[in-house]
Amino acid sequence: MTISIAQAAERSGLSIDTLRYYERIGLLDPPARDAGGRRDYSEDDLSWLAFLTRMRSTGMPIKMMREYAQLRHRGDPGAARRRQILVEHRAAVRERVAELNACLEVLDYKIEHYGSLERTFVDGITRGATA
Repeated sequence: MTISIAQAAERSGLSIDTLRYYERIGLLDPPARDAGGRRDYSEDDLSWLAFLTRMRSTGMPIKMMREYAQLRHRGDPGAARRRQILVEHRAAVRERVAELNACLEVLDYKIEHYGSLERTFVDGITRGATA
């Protein structure tokens, strides 16, 4: 089963322009074309787009994604380097997660601090009103 570029965009969550861009820079193989010359995307194309989207969401640079895509075309001979790219990127993602967790701790502290101030303020008003 194949789908149009508009359907591929909708299913992948990417814009039509992004799909064309990914094709132009070599991240996405040019899809098959129908009799009218329109792009026909396969389920394999959509799976690959889902992977690319995940990698972009984790902050993988386009340059690294392009290297990975080129190695993917080589098949097994490129597997070791592809694995290395993913291992390196996983380490970077873990660092970012740790960074974000530290930021969350600060936010949690501040939220609790301001909640405590509000409770103290409300308690002070309540005591003053009953005094």
